[in-house]
Amino acid sequence: MIALILVGAWAGPITPARQHLRRGPNLAAMTSISDEQMRALLPTSRAYTAVVLKAGPNKQAEGAQAIIWEHGRRNFELRADGVLAVVCPVTDDSEVSGIGIFALDEEQTRAVMDGDPGVQAGVFVYDLHPCRGFPGDALPPR
Repeated sequence: MIALILVGAWAGPITPARQHLRRGPNLAAMTSISDEQMRALLPTSRAYTAVVLKAGPNKQAEGAQAIIWEHGRRNFELRADGVLAVVCPVTDDSEVSGIGIFALDEEQTRAVMDGDPGVQAGVFVYDLHPCRGFPGDALPPR
């Protein structure tokens, strides 16, 4: 999914009609990527599974906060083991509680998520989405 967004958004030269795609901080210094570089990089992408975690029917139940704490502990363990490559709690008021990128296939990710204490307690539900990304990608430090 990440690779497809990049291909769709940045393929070809930035024309005045596509300049809006460069919005953001310090875009005047943005690195230019040639078609040849893209063709060389795209085959290095690999399969991942994205998880969209949502509030479940028991999100407000008594004891839910303790379950959410253990869900967080498990996420830290999965990160430390290299299974959960990116974990992003969502902080808005939507039904989405978090987004994660697993370095597993869809079946393996489903097994991990089905074992999550928050999912088991109905505090969370989730959707899985196979996606592609580039090994070594990371969130920038703040």
